Amino acid sequence: MAARKKAAVPKPSREDLLHYYREMLLIRRFEEKAGQLYGMGLIGGFCHLYIGQEAVVVGLQACADEGDKVITSYRDHGHMLACGMDPKGVMAELTGRIGGYSKGKGGSMHMFSKEKNFYGGHGIVGAQVPLGAGLALSDAYLGNDRVTFCYFGDGAANQGQVYEAYNLAELWELPVIFVIENNQYAMGTKVERATKSKTLWERGVAFGIPGEEVDGMDVLAVRAAGEAAVAHARAGRGPYILEMKTYRYRGHSMSDPAKYRTREEVQKVREEKDPIDHVRKLIVEAGHATEEQLKEIDREVKALINEAAEFARTSPEPPVEELWTDVYAEA
Repeated sequence: MAARKKAAVPKPSREDLLHYYREMLLIRRFEEKAGQLYGMGLIGGFCHLYIGQEAVVVGLQACADEGDKVITSYRDHGHMLACGMDPKGVMAELTGRIGGYSKGKGGSMHMFSKEKNFYGGHGIVGAQVPLGAGLALSDAYLGNDRVTFCYFGDGAANQGQVYEAYNLAELWELPVIFVIENNQYAMGTKVERATKSKTLWERGVAFGIPGEEVDGMDVLAVRAAGEAAVAHARAGRGPYILEMKTYRYRGHSMSDPAKYRTREEVQKVREEKDPIDHVRKLIVEAGHATEEQLKEIDREVKALINEAAEFARTSPEPPVEELWTDVYAEA
């Protein structure tokens, strides 16, 4: 099965470009602030930052309709914000406060929002993939024309449960888009050391699932590929795989010094492929906004993130009795 012939990327409108710019900047500034709070000891446990990968989720959310679902792994803050979850609630959860989305009990890796159709945040590698297929199964059963975006990384792509999910998703023609965020490193292991496959999306060919490789650092390329995948799934033709070639600038988590790669490698990607700089240049070159107007957007975003951080700092910790809530369900 060959990859879909890539369609020409349509010329984006001014409104689209400014929206992508602000959304990616919101994620970048949020994650930078989360890194600061972690360093100050205000965030405990694990914390995996999404810096560098912003174009993937912003581009795909641009293809989503009301009611479409999202499920992902533990590198999840960017997905939450792109789904429209309040930065205050996300930051409060990171700091273990009652104002967080999981009342301070889930932390960085386990947040949910039924209102925004965000189903986690999952700490077990690859566990969200069969769950994502299950979400799509519910929509197929209900016949409601919804799709599920199921995100996982290049490391999780080697997990057996991924292929069990592929098999049933194609067998039952489930409306799920499997999004492989291939950021080149599974924890500290470069992808070439973990697999002989030239691509990860082509593993779906054995199950009859179409897919393609996408420049995950280009939000416009992501959106174009996403629209084709969404159209495929909504038409009742089953799952689709998108392998997003992206890159994370920070370590695997905040405790990872990332000594397995050079500073020069990271800097080269920052200078040549940064997703936010790419859109900023498009905006300025097209005359949609000046550098000063873009700086004003940055100031507004920073103020919003600072407000979220202050909310998190001042929100109280959960009371002791909260330990016993949401543990058992009464039948």
